[in-house]
Amino acid sequence: MSETKRNTISLADHMANSGQFKALYAEGMGLVEETASYLDSTGRTVSKTLPRMAAVLYAAESMRLTTRLMQMASWLLLQRAVNNGEMSRDQVMAEKNKVRLDGFNCDRSAAGWTDLPEAFRDLVERSLRLQNRVAILDREIYRPDESASIKPDNENAVQAQQQLLQTVFGKR
Repeated sequence: MSETKRNTISLADHMANSGQFKALYAEGMGLVEETASYLDSTGRTVSKTLPRMAAVLYAAESMRLTTRLMQMASWLLLQRAVNNGEMSRDQVMAEKNKVRLDGFNCDRSAAGWTDLPEAFRDLVERSLRLQNRVAILDREIYRPDESASIKPDNENAVQAQQQLLQTVFGKR
């Protein structure tokens, strides 16, 4: 290991063990609860009144939304377990392979998208932003070499950490 790597402080590791992680965890779990409540009540009622194309899209997007949120919740629970000393990093790495933080995107240009209820579209958008923040944090913590390889060559370490902070704190 190079001297630079040994002396580098990982802001991602620090963030994963900080109050900021607790806030991210609360936001993620809160969004899971809010979405479940919406889909089981208002969303169920509203979906029955949608035009045919929008109703089909609503069904598909609902499945993607719940899958996306469950994947993020799984990651957040695993990270919390590491933070609390309930699981080792190796145990989490084995379990993390089952979690997908990529994909499950939506097509905002799909026929019927604008006919979907605004509250539903808001849940989808918020879940996508949260998914992005969690995925970046995951790459920074568990695959730092991969994260470094996707940055432009002219980006230095300070800029990379600033980008991570902006992403984590939702200031994009």
